[in-house]
Amino acid sequence: MNFVTFDTAINRKGTYCTQWDYVEDRFGEADLLPFTISDTDFMVPKEVLKTLKERMNHPVFGYTRWNHHELKEAIKQWYQSRFDTLLEEEWIMYTPTVIYAVSTLIQMLTKKGEGVVLQTPAYDAFFKVIQDNDRLLVENPLIYEENQYRIDFTNLEEKLARPENKVLLLCSPHNPTGRVWKQWELEKIVALCRQYSIFLLSDEIHMDILGRGQRHIPITRFNYEQVAIVTSGTKTFNFPGLTFAYALIPNLGLREHFQRKLKNADGLSSTNIFGMLATMSAYRYCSHWVDELNHYLESNQRYVKTFIQEKLPDVKVVDLEATYLMWLDVSKAVSDIPLLREKLISVGKVAIMDGSIYGGNGHQFLRLNIGCPKSKLVDGLDRMLKSFEAAAAIEIKP
Repeated sequence: MNFVTFDTAINRKGTYCTQWDYVEDRFGEADLLPFTISDTDFMVPKEVLKTLKERMNHPVFGYTRWNHHELKEAIKQWYQSRFDTLLEEEWIMYTPTVIYAVSTLIQMLTKKGEGVVLQTPAYDAFFKVIQDNDRLLVENPLIYEENQYRIDFTNLEEKLARPENKVLLLCSPHNPTGRVWKQWELEKIVALCRQYSIFLLSDEIHMDILGRGQRHIPITRFNYEQVAIVTSGTKTFNFPGLTFAYALIPNLGLREHFQRKLKNADGLSSTNIFGMLATMSAYRYCSHWVDELNHYLESNQRYVKTFIQEKLPDVKVVDLEATYLMWLDVSKAVSDIPLLREKLISVGKVAIMDGSIYGGNGHQFLRLNIGCPKSKLVDGLDRMLKSFEAAAAIEIKP
């Protein structure tokens, strides 16, 4: 397979890039090699670039309608071809970002002080969007055994049975653990939500980034109307700067409420023309590109695993079923994890996400973004090794 597209190193500095230009904001130093925020260093598909360039040739960028058949048909075709899933056109709603939709739906479905159940460790924005909306964050900690995570269904049922808890915020596939929830797991989740009248809100933005043999199942497949999916093509095709996402809301009343909130209360009736066109182009023409991307990420994952097995055998790699975010358990490799984090910056000059921000047992992990050319990954792992060696040398001093 030709990996030239993904092997090509692109200088992103000077583009107001969060990962490269503003790494100092989070890590305190500017001259770090970043493996941080979850976008990739890959160029977007050539089909998407062609679409955007053609639109740029038109010199007027006026208000843009999202609510039309062409967009919805592109989304429907993507779900049918990639996930063997049929969508109803009227379910599809625009949202500028996934987190905006999560926030809006939480506000609509719960009252202040009511509970939102979240499986931890979890994407850190979920904590903020729950707590800053004055809702109660209710953790359902995932069980971690033998380098794998699984759902604690006993604890989950206990949390869902409490009358003050109204929403389960699911991440499918799961960030940061990389789990792809199996059909039986999703069936059990839906059954519990139905039993206790819980709304099931599923963030599925990582749905396309799947390991070999993995299958993503959209939550709308399970014949339960009290659900919504929030997702986007931006994570897959690497155009989050174009700000475009969508929600799938089967419930008519909720859908109408969501549209009124979006359009009237928040004044978001017009969308970003480039985000919409990029999504349509990607979904119409770039299925092959996603397959190539997943093969490339599989190759990167193998390189990381081999490197760690040979050079850092006490670091445990959680089985990665989805996403381009590797979850590395460093608890057996160093006794002083904060010291290691400091050495990553001061010695290795490398920025890797501290797992503690994701809650649960994340304090013993690093989250490594492998969505990059292999050359960057090779450099980053060498820097990481130097950081571990520096931390170990300090630990063993008498």
